[in-house]
Amino acid sequence: MEQFLPLLLMIAVLYFLIIAPSLKKQKKEKNFMAAVKKGDRVITKSGIHGKIVELNDKDYTCIIETGAGKIKFERAALSVEASARLNKPPSEKK
Repeated sequence: MEQFLPLLLMIAVLYFLIIAPSLKKQKKEKNFMAAVKKGDRVITKSGIHGKIVELNDKDYTCIIETGAGKIKFERAALSVEASARLNKPPSEKK
């Protein structure tokens, strides 16, 4: 039993430091992609700001209106953290 204790401790540390946070982030991104709707202001992972004008559930894409026109993106290209900061009320931004 004493031989397996260090191995079990390493597995526990690995789970709590790497696997659990990764699963939590994936769940947050999945919920964000499901909750996005027309009119939401978003930022893509590449830094493009815009407003969603159309959502397509068939191929899981969205059309974003930017200052330069309309662009079609995969929903996975939307940044969860940046879009959340963008949509916060001014009193909560810091």
